[in-house]
Amino acid sequence: MIKSVDDILAYRNSKKLYPVIVKVTRNFPREARYLVDQICRAANSIHANIAEGFGRSVPEFKKYLTTSLGSNNELLSHLGDAFSVNYLTTEIYHVLKEKYSIVGKQIYRLKEKWK
Repeated sequence: MIKSVDDILAYRNSKKLYPVIVKVTRNFPREARYLVDQICRAANSIHANIAEGFGRSVPEFKKYLTTSLGSNNELLSHLGDAFSVNYLTTEIYHVLKEKYSIVGKQIYRLKEKWK
């Protein structure tokens, strides 16, 4: 039973991954500042939108979950861009891609089942 936003697995997982994203992007070159900002904002937006929408009406919460899922997809795109220009190692990219793909599935399932 979900009684608080902390009971939502996608929220917990994305919130736990945010500091990892911040730490990884610290190693990006200075000229990648815009990409770093985009990556960090998208990563933060995932759990922030779940939290903001929680406790609202069902249609409103689903709208926030849609936004959260969009941020998750945006983040995956930015991580792919960072990998393509060698800002991320293969290992780090694949780990983050897998973890955020799971978060995306969790958000999608939550949105489908929320009543």
